[in-house]
Amino acid sequence: MKILMIGGTGTISSAITRQLAASDNELWLLNRGSRKNEVPGNVKQIIADIDDEAEVLRQISDTQFDAVCEFIGFLPSQVERDIRLFKGRTKQYVYISSASAYNKPAANHVITEGTTLANPYWEYSRNKIACEELLLKEYRENGFPITIVRPSHTYCERAVPVSVHGLKGSWQVLKRMMEGKPVLVHGDGSSLWTLTWNEDFAKGFIGLLGNPKAIGEPFQIMSDEQLTWNQIYECVGKALNVRPKLYHVASDFLAATSPKEWDFTGNLLGDKAATVVFDCSKLKRAVPGFQATTRFDEGVRRCVAYILAHPELQEEDPEFDAWCERIIAAQETAMAQALSLQ
Repeated sequence: MKILMIGGTGTISSAITRQLAASDNELWLLNRGSRKNEVPGNVKQIIADIDDEAEVLRQISDTQFDAVCEFIGFLPSQVERDIRLFKGRTKQYVYISSASAYNKPAANHVITEGTTLANPYWEYSRNKIACEELLLKEYRENGFPITIVRPSHTYCERAVPVSVHGLKGSWQVLKRMMEGKPVLVHGDGSSLWTLTWNEDFAKGFIGLLGNPKAIGEPFQIMSDEQLTWNQIYECVGKALNVRPKLYHVASDFLAATSPKEWDFTGNLLGDKAATVVFDCSKLKRAVPGFQATTRFDEGVRRCVAYILAHPELQEEDPEFDAWCERIIAAQETAMAQALSLQ
């Protein structure tokens, strides 16, 4: 197959790029080239801003693709642009949506592709829903051959997945663990979550490319492993050879007291605070043999080892660190005051 990926070097897509490059498929990447040195040599790269439609069409020329995969489309206007660019040029358009688009608060903790899409907490998710609706309309009315993919929390070796962190990522949480400081965990840490290693995700995704059962359909791709957030943080601590001190704070309190740009209202109340269990039986029917095989405790060991070996990924976040101390002090003061009234 001849496959074009818009993006191709991010957390999710980099694993797909590696696996497709090692296959008999012809892979093209369209992006701005910020990580072009990480791309396998047999991949054709189109270095361009996709919003420059004339330049994209100039470089693509009259090329026909078996699949075009959109990894960096977040707004309906971007999907409309893709329809203009690739209608009549591809046999399949694969749009990466998000499992955060599912109904919040969850009416049922078991999530299938038929679960209602609605998220009043997170604009990011509402935009993904709007993109899906636009594509489904284009498929129904004009036959545009779409496939919608909904990942949940997919991770790679470059960042440890935690729920409460600042804009600079997870390193400060790891640093607090190593220094013996408490780390914030939303709620009581007992809600269930699913984490998927990107190489596992890639296997399911590639199985949908050129697959006639995928046209016009949504699919969620993730691991069958569910862990509580307490277990997730404990796995991170074990990978660091420390016993983490978990400090639990209500999700709505974290959302109300954090800087707006961290968007804990969306990230927590609209996503990670809800217990979800994903049913991937639809994917397994379409891609027989798919199975995520990387347990989180194994994947996070790889993450920690990689980050410790790459100082450029150890970006400190003093603003987040100071905020954690303020939140802990505030809760401790409130508890002391409540106890004094007994």
